[in-house]
Amino acid sequence: MARDYEALYIINPQLEEEEIKSIVEKFSNLIKESAQLKLTDEWGKRKLAYLVEDFNEGYYVLTEFSADPDFPQELERVFKITDGIIKYLIIKKD
Repeated sequence: MARDYEALYIINPQLEEEEIKSIVEKFSNLIKESAQLKLTDEWGKRKLAYLVEDFNEGYYVLTEFSADPDFPQELERVFKITDGIIKYLIIKKD
């Protein structure tokens, strides 16, 4: 049974524009392969509330998708091993 989720991830702001686009595309494709992608909203560079890995700003991306309950765990695993991701959060929507 598919459930609705949101994933917000922050990309290293010092990466080149092409590298950022590549990371966004990588996660969009990963979600499309295993779930139903509803939205990818690139917020762009924003100031962080506190330092994360010595960065005071990051490139924010919000995605909304429907997936089986086991997919968010796989998505989290990929976030952890991807260079350029400095922070992420996955939540189940009501």
